[in-house]
Amino acid sequence: MNFKPLVSIITPCYNSASTIRETIDSVINQSYQNWELIIVDDCSTDDSRKIIEEYRKKDKRIRYFKTDNPSGSPALPRNIGIEESQGKYIAFLDSDDMWFPFKLDHEIVFMERNNYSLVYSYYEKMDSEGNRNKRIIQTRKVTTYDNLLKSNSIPCLTSLISREAIGNIRFKQIPQEDFCFWLDILKKGYRAYNLCEVTALYREANDSRSSNKLDMFRGYWNVIRNQQKISLFPALFYMTTYTILGVAKYIK
Repeated sequence: MNFKPLVSIITPCYNSASTIRETIDSVINQSYQNWELIIVDDCSTDDSRKIIEEYRKKDKRIRYFKTDNPSGSPALPRNIGIEESQGKYIAFLDSDDMWFPFKLDHEIVFMERNNYSLVYSYYEKMDSEGNRNKRIIQTRKVTTYDNLLKSNSIPCLTSLISREAIGNIRFKQIPQEDFCFWLDILKKGYRAYNLCEVTALYREANDSRSSNKLDMFRGYWNVIRNQQKISLFPALFYMTTYTILGVAKYIK
C-alpha cells in the first residue's frame, strides 16, 4: 500500500501519570507511522499533563487538549478528539491501555483491502500492575446492529473506523457510552469486521466501571431501552443473551 492515510488516535486521560507513558510509547512504536495522537485531559490533578508535554515537545504528532471541567467519563474527551481529528480513520486508546506495534498496520491493510468502514480485533487482559497471564478475549467475526444488541463485541481499544462512518454520531454521556456509540453507527447499515488477531493489552483497573456488574446491566438496559428504543419483550431477550455472554466473557 503506497498511500498511507492519516489515523487519528484519540486518548481520554484522567490522572493517568502511572500508565500514560506506556500508552504513548505503544503508539510511537507502531510500525505504521502516519498518525496523530490526540490526548484529551479531563482536568487531571496529577502529573499527567507534565508527562504528556514531555512527549509533545519531542513528537509534533502528539496533540494536547483539556476539558473546561472534569466530566467523569470518556465520552466528552472522545467527542473533543473527534472534533479535533484530521485523519481519514479514527482509533480509540485509553490512557491505561496499550497496543502491540503491528496494530494499526494490520488493521489498515485489512480495512483497505476489503473496503471495510469499521474493524476491530482480539485483545489480551492484564492486571492493574501490567502483569499479563494470557487471558485473550475473542469476540465475533462479524458484527451487525442486531447481534451487537446481544453483547458488545467491538472492543473500543481495538477499533478502527472511517471518519465517513462516524459522520455526526458522538458518544453520549451515559454508562456504556461506547456500546451505544457502536449501535448508533451500525444502525445506519454498517457492519464491523474482526481481524481475529490480538492487537492490544487492556488494563483491568481495580476501580474500573466494568468491575461493578450490576451497574453494567443497568447501563446496558438503559442503552437498549432508552437510547435504542427496543420494545420490552425483545429487550428482555437481548438482556438474557447479554447476561449469558457477559458471564462467559468476564470469567476469562
